[in-house]
Amino acid sequence: SASVMSWLAAVDILHRVVVANHLAVFNASAKSVDAKWKDAVNEDGVGRMGEEKFLERCAAIGVLGKNQKDELLKGLKLRNGCGHPNRLKVGPNAVANHIEILLLNVFEPFQV
Repeated sequence: SASVMSWLAAVDILHRVVVANHLAVFNASAKSVDAKWKDAVNEDGVGRMGEEKFLERCAAIGVLGKNQKDELLKGLKLRNGCGHPNRLKVGPNAVANHIEILLLNVFEPFQV
């Protein structure tokens, strides 16, 4: 559950950062890859975008660097593996790594 809950908190922070500081450029970038995108005006609107696409847009507009995005995409895969019933087993070191990546790349740089 730590993997899932820490992921949710990190995405919430990124949503807030985008809305507070990058909303216009985020909407323009979203429209450039999806003509049907309706402009977001708040965190709920940004949350309409799937998390993988959201991370891609964050990198495209400079909120995240490419390597940060790549590591966060790995974190998304782990979160999905931990958040749905399956045979995946995750030990404490994998969870600690996941949380460390989030701390260093989301929680610390985007303190809100």
